[in-house]
Amino acid sequence: MDKTQGVRGVKTLDFAGTKETVYERSDWPLAKLQEYFKNDTLALIGYGSQGHGQGLNARDNGLNVVVGVREGGESWRQAIQDGWVPGKTLFSIEEAIKKGTIVMNLLSDAAQSQTWPKIAPLITKGKTLYFSHGFSVVYKDDTHVVPPKDVDVILVAPKGSGRTVRTLFKEGRGINSSVAVWQDVTGIAKEKAVAIGVAVGSGYLYETTFEKEVYSDLYGERGVVSRSFFKKRCLLTNLFH
Repeated sequence: MDKTQGVRGVKTLDFAGTKETVYERSDWPLAKLQEYFKNDTLALIGYGSQGHGQGLNARDNGLNVVVGVREGGESWRQAIQDGWVPGKTLFSIEEAIKKGTIVMNLLSDAAQSQTWPKIAPLITKGKTLYFSHGFSVVYKDDTHVVPPKDVDVILVAPKGSGRTVRTLFKEGRGINSSVAVWQDVTGIAKEKAVAIGVAVGSGYLYETTFEKEVYSDLYGERGVVSRSFFKKRCLLTNLFH
């Protein structure tokens, strides 16, 4: 790293000639975060590792959060154990999406594709669609996950498991995350993404694109094909061919 430039919580890091924009949670103190999202409801769809960590962190930060999962399933039971209340903060996927202004699709890649025909009509104008992995959108020709044209589409990808996201948050620290915008209808999609990133437990957010986030996940840092790549290829083969 050669030099650092920054204003408030935003810095530009120069890594041997490659510049990266980094956002810090210091620019989003709790009061500012709560004010920014005071009229929003985060609808967390899926309660796996990332759903657990991000949802609890956002709730602890004082944001309005509801969880949407299949009623009676293991995720439903886990959510209840974590303090989500059926009929108040815990709903079916469809009902949660209707209640949410920011729809956080944290289902698995396969589940995102399988449920999209039912979910898509509920992503109405004015909502924001959020992902923590860009696979379904980048490979939309295969997954058929095509976001509506009249909503912001953003991504925050923590660089660790949801359990790590939660643990670091409880320790008063924050995880490194990637942040990206696929579609900016409102003109504030990036700002919104950074704010949500902080809300769910990020300490530093590195600006990227959906494509780069996906490719860095599918391929190792040294350009070696990772096991994840083969898992995704198998997913595509099983689902779409």
